[in-house]
Amino acid sequence: MIAKSTIKNITPDFSAGEVILIDKPEGISSFDVIRQLRKILNIKKIGHAGTLDPAATGLLILCTGKKTKEIRKFQDKPKTYEGIISLGKSTPSMDAETDAVEEKDYSYVTDGDIERVRKEFLGEIEQIPPMYSAVKHKGKSLYKYARKGIDIERKPRKVTIYNFEIKKINLPDIYFRIKCSKGTYIRVIANDFGEKLGCGGYLKELRRTEIGEFKVSDAFSINEIKEIFGKREIAKVEN
Repeated sequence: MIAKSTIKNITPDFSAGEVILIDKPEGISSFDVIRQLRKILNIKKIGHAGTLDPAATGLLILCTGKKTKEIRKFQDKPKTYEGIISLGKSTPSMDAETDAVEEKDYSYVTDGDIERVRKEFLGEIEQIPPMYSAVKHKGKSLYKYARKGIDIERKPRKVTIYNFEIKKINLPDIYFRIKCSKGTYIRVIANDFGEKLGCGGYLKELRRTEIGEFKVSDAFSINEIKEIFGKREIAKVEN
């Protein structure tokens, strides 16, 4: 495991396989992170255990070499996120990646209303995957249809919300922390939260802080990985 708590005690062997904790910055895709690390570490076989949208930041678990066979193990772990739901606006992507298509008054919303709706998301719930997603339809990602204005019927999926905490309310913004099962779309929760309140809502900001027992506080930035492996000897480099 290549993390801040372990890096001083190991000499990485990417041929045998390593697990790397990365803090993904805003504005790049999860695959962009893979592309950058391929160059930095001079390896080909590398994959991530759970995508983050380009606008989101936070913990990515990357596996190299033979450790890529263990990706599923990390994917199945619960995820924890912190972020902001902004009320009064709805967007096609359900986050800040697309412009608002509808605006409604949210001034009537009370703390009690927010608490009531929060409770409705606890436990096992059903979600309909967003059109702006990588879910496949006839071999093509849904977001490609969405960009052409084509709406595809999607079946609801069951996910589990283990914990949903409202950290602060500063309308139109609601600051939250969620622990959920794999496959949960936080964007959909933000959108549905606004719909239940009757004023609409979208995901303004998102950061993944935990995947199972692994925490973003123990993760490296891409620049830190570049600096470390520019100065240290790597045991074996996969060609």
